[in-house]
Amino acid sequence: MSSTATDAAIGADTILEVKGLKKYFPIEKGFLRRHVGDVKAVDDVNLYIKRGETLGLVGESGCGKTTLGRCIARAIVPSEGEIRYRLPDDEVVDLASLDGKELRRVRRYIHMIFQDPYSSLDPRMTVLDIIGEPIKYNRLASKEETTERVKELMKTVGLDVRHLKRYPHAFSGGQRQRIGIARSLAPHPQLIVCDEAVSALDVSIQAQILNLLQDLQEQFNLTYLFIAHDLSVVEHISDRVAVMYVGKMVEMSETEELFISPKHPYTEALLSAVPKTDPRIKMDRIILPGEVANPADPPSGCYFHPRCTYAQEVCKTTPPEWREIVPGHFAACHFAHELTLEGVEEAAKTG
Repeated sequence: MSSTATDAAIGADTILEVKGLKKYFPIEKGFLRRHVGDVKAVDDVNLYIKRGETLGLVGESGCGKTTLGRCIARAIVPSEGEIRYRLPDDEVVDLASLDGKELRRVRRYIHMIFQDPYSSLDPRMTVLDIIGEPIKYNRLASKEETTERVKELMKTVGLDVRHLKRYPHAFSGGQRQRIGIARSLAPHPQLIVCDEAVSALDVSIQAQILNLLQDLQEQFNLTYLFIAHDLSVVEHISDRVAVMYVGKMVEMSETEELFISPKHPYTEALLSAVPKTDPRIKMDRIILPGEVANPADPPSGCYFHPRCTYAQEVCKTTPPEWREIVPGHFAACHFAHELTLEGVEEAAKTG
């Protein structure tokens, strides 16, 4: 085991475990750039992802979802915490502490699919160069082998190999996202962070890309961290769902369990906004009072308490612990054991 391996092992079926992860961005003022505070984009987050599953990550814009995803992919360096990752040979490393050659060795196994297919591809590079770049960077094949691998990947994601020498501007949005997916698959990754991978696409194209991602997951035994703000999409693709609010994880559970029986008031509010396919089903939309907390100056105690209708005095002073409420269902709420919150299916029954 290398010097980068973590001392504590993670579960045999777990590919990633995040513990106490923080990412603070400094606030500087004045001519001397004096440090006056921090934006707590990711604030003491804990989660785990099992091998071969899809973990959906949801929350309002600005809650820290993308920052968390980029920390896990080591596109940015975390401020604190551990990111334990299991390599193909079962060695467990802490991604948060890696740099240099060790990081380069591990990074090929974790890739990202970005939100905007229009800006995530270099307009000066051909499809061959774009998809082949990770292979070249990781020195995985010769030039001739790389070309063959790119052709194979293009067929896999539904692109015409005759367009190998075309530039990104010649493709539609859905086709560009397929190029991005092929690029992520190129170095044979284990974990792919999908950062709002379908939110910039038309609804009909979204369905195609989601189906493609599911097919690829089965074909290559991939694990996904699927970041999104659309709960309907998350429900469709995810095995489990994690919910973030102002940099903190507030709930995590299997998808069906979370949608039927949420344990955190913020999750209940999010679920109340999910569109219903049956117009006869009526559910009262929960409109949260106030504004989303400022991550540079969050409230004391529970960050959600100023907007929570269930808040009591302890919520204003004491941060809630991240704990397992029932097996496999985690929440950070003082009253998670006591509250009976309404989920999507519950609303369908009472409507």
